[in-house]
Amino acid sequence: MKNKTLTGHLAAFITILIWGTTFISTKVLLRSFSPIEILFIRFVIGYLALWCACPKSFKPADRKQEGYFVLAGLLGVTLYYLFENIALTYTLASNVGVIISIAPFFTVIFTCVFLREGRPGARFFCGFLIAMAGIFLISFDSGQTLKLNPMGDILAVIAAVLWASYSTLMKKITGFGYNTVQVTRRIFF
Repeated sequence: MKNKTLTGHLAAFITILIWGTTFISTKVLLRSFSPIEILFIRFVIGYLALWCACPKSFKPADRKQEGYFVLAGLLGVTLYYLFENIALTYTLASNVGVIISIAPFFTVIFTCVFLREGRPGARFFCGFLIAMAGIFLISFDSGQTLKLNPMGDILAVIAAVLWASYSTLMKKITGFGYNTVQVTRRIFF
């Protein structure tokens, strides 16, 4: 039990480390590559890693399920990262990071509306405000200010909505009972 907990914490730490550097690393990559090239490179690396982890593909039970997988791939793999990459060409990585952080807020709203889950209470909204305040405090030290760039910031909001849509759809897909790695690979192809 102790090893499982340690492994889980280590996996979470590595995930946070990778996700935490994605905006800055993408901003650096944009000096040499276009947003679409970065999307393609990210896709190839992700697909190869998933193929190594799960070389055997599967076919969903029916066309409706296949449609969910295609839509999830479009929303979460293609459009989200494309909008995020393009947003980074117009605005600061810190702006995109803060704006993308609102995706969980949209996810809760979407699961309430589309999956008919319970309505969020006052604790959710209070927690959301505290989390946003924390994100702002971490992202901007006392010498920095939030510099708004409407085009980049709007694209980042769209990316957050796309990620929330993807997350909501994934909640539906996980109800199909497939292995998580197989599901993720199927979303890629």
